Amino acid sequence: MIKIRLARHGSKKRPFYQIVLSDVRSSRNGKFIEKLGFFNPITSKKEEQTSYNLERIKYWLKIGAKMSKKVKTILKKK
Repeated sequence: MIKIRLARHGSKKRPFYQIVLSDVRSSRNGKFIEKLGFFNPITSKKEEQTSYNLERIKYWLKIGAKMSKKVKTILKKK
């Protein structure tokens, strides 16, 4: 099964997340199929916190990929 989820990057106490498409069997920060965007929870409200490729997300959802709960909430806010 393929899932759209977050992969954590950044240093200690300064998280930065990439929105990636990966197999459910791979680890959180492990091998992924495609990078679809990013989410930065630390930035101020004026700066852009998320950026993603909506066309590719729609394509993968049509094929049968599932989204994690956190990715759903991030996409709903924007």
